[in-house]
Amino acid sequence: MNVTTTTGTQWVLTLSCIDGPGIVHAISGAVVSAGGNIVESQQFASHDTGRFFMRLQVEAVAQPVTFEQRFSDALTPVTARYNMTWRLDTVGRPTRTLLLASTATHCVNDLLYRQRTGQLPIEVPLILSNHETVRDIADFYGIPFEHRVVDGPAAKAAFEARVLEIVEEEQIELVVLARYMQILSPELCAALQGRAINIHHSFLPGFKGANPYRQAHARGVKLIGATAHFVTTDLDEGPIIEQDVARVDHSYTPERLQQLGQDEEARTLRRAVTWFAENRLLLDGDRTIIFR
Repeated sequence: MNVTTTTGTQWVLTLSCIDGPGIVHAISGAVVSAGGNIVESQQFASHDTGRFFMRLQVEAVAQPVTFEQRFSDALTPVTARYNMTWRLDTVGRPTRTLLLASTATHCVNDLLYRQRTGQLPIEVPLILSNHETVRDIADFYGIPFEHRVVDGPAAKAAFEARVLEIVEEEQIELVVLARYMQILSPELCAALQGRAINIHHSFLPGFKGANPYRQAHARGVKLIGATAHFVTTDLDEGPIIEQDVARVDHSYTPERLQQLGQDEEARTLRRAVTWFAENRLLLDGDRTIIFR
C-alpha cells in the first residue's frame, strides 16, 4: 500500500467481515484513539451472506504527519478481533490502470478524457491492444501504446503473458477491458480476480456475435444499454457493477442504435471505474456493494 502522508490528507478505509454487534463502535474508537475525525461513513449488512461492509473517510485532527501509522496501529487489534478484510488508502490517489483495447475507440477515449480533465482518479501507464485502431487516441493523450497481434492460441498466450508482466512491472491495480474483444483464459481471469472490469452492451445473452445492434433493430427492441462487471471465468457473467439503459423506438436506425449504445457503454464503464478507483466498490459473493 503506497500512501503519501501530508497535512490535509484524508484517508479512506474499506472493510468487510462477518456481521455482529460492536463493529461500528470498535472502528469509531480506533479512529478517535488515533486522533482522527470521521468525515464520511457508509455501512451495509448483507442479509444474504451475513457479512458487514463499511467505508469511512477520515481526516487527522492532530499530528497528521504520523496519523497513518497511528491509525493502522489502532485498527490492527480491531481487524484481528473481527477477522476483517480491510484496506486503507488516501482519498484521491490515482489508481494505476491498464487499458486493454481492440477496434472500438469510444470507451478508451472517454476514460482518457475524464482522466486528463481530473474527473477520473486513474493513472494509465500503458494501453495494450490487439489492433492498431486506438493508437492515434493514445498518442493524442500522450499514453504509451503497445500493439500485439492475437491471431492464434500461441499469440493469445503471449498477449496474456504480457498483461501479467505489465501488471507486475507497472504496479497495476486495475485492468479495464475497454471493449477488448478477446475472451480471457481462466488462468488470466484467476490472476486478475477482483481487479479486472469489462463492459458490454445490454443485449447479452441475446443478440450474440457480430452486429448486435442490427440484430436488435430487426427485433424491434425498446430498450438498449450497457453492463459493467468484474471479469470471471463465466463469460460476461461476473458480479455486476453498473448498468444503464435508454429507451428507443421504431424510428431508430441500426446506426443510431449503435451510437446511443456506445454512449451508454462509455458512461457505464466510467462509473464502474470511478467507484473502483475511489474505493467505493466491495464484493459480496456474486454481488457488489457500491457506496456512492
